[in-house]
Formats: sequence, structure tokens, C-alpha cells
Amino acid sequence: MIRKSTFYSIFLAASVLLSCKDNKETVQQDIAEPITFTKEAEAYLTKETGDTIKHLQLEIADDDYQRETGLMYRTTMEDSQGMLFIFENEAPRGFYMKNTNIPLDLIFLGANNKIVSIQKNAKPKSLETIPSEKPAQYVLEINAGLSDKWKLAVGDSLILNRK
Repeated sequence: MIRKSTFYSIFLAASVLLSCKDNKETVQQDIAEPITFTKEAEAYLTKETGDTIKHLQLEIADDDYQRETGLMYRTTMEDSQGMLFIFENEAPRGFYMKNTNIPLDLIFLGANNKIVSIQKNAKPKSLETIPSEKPAQYVLEINAGLSDKWKLAVGDSLILNRK
């Protein structure tokens, strides 16, 4: 026969384990809240002729933490939105899609804000490096397929209006 003290010890241990499990699930749910878009700038993609291709609302990633985090953990992005990565200088750039759930087109722009290369349909969560074909100072991430839909080409420009 089980003694009372042993029974209470087992009961207490089971209660603690079950309450820890509940707390862990609650914490995970709190952390898993969706990250929302924060408009920090507006921009216009334009043809070499000056004709407007598309008006965009942008989030800006201009420090190390923001550039490293980018669009990680996002589940959606509107077609009129994007993220613009701003670097201090023009250099060869390489991106990857770690923890990024949205397929993206990456638009690499030189210091003069002109498109120098486009990498289409980056695969979500891939660790494969996505390189610029030429040195870039800016990188614009938009939903996959939009660069084709908007007929973006090397030489087109981005006009940025920051808040």
C-alpha cells in the first residue's frame, strides 16, 4: 500500500509538471504574435523615361539588427508594401531567407538608386545565398512575382521619400 507522504509527493510533482507545461504553452503563444508592417517611407519605382511603375509603402532596415532580421517571421505582406535595406556603401551583397516565410523578389540598387540586378522568387527559409550581380547600396524586398508583373528592369529607379 502507498503511504500518504509518497502519494502526496507524487501528486505534487505531477501538479508542478502539468502547470509548467501550461505556462510554457502560454509563453509560446505570446511570442508567436504576428509582426505587423510599420510604414517608415514611401517610394516610387520609375522607368528610365521617368514614368511611374509603382507607388510603395516601405519599412526601412538601416542598422545591423534590422538588416539581419529583415522580414523574418512574417507570414504576409501586401503587394503595395516592401522592405528597403540601406547600407553605408555600395558593395557586392548577398542575402538569404533564413526564417523568412514569404517568397520574395530581391531588387538590388546602386548608390544612384538605379536597379543593378533582380533576383526573383527567393525560396522561403532557404539558406542559399542570393547575390547581387553588381555592387549595391540598397536592396528592396517585394512579394515574389511582382518584379515580372511590374516589368522591372535593370536601369529602372527607386525614388525614396522618407518620413
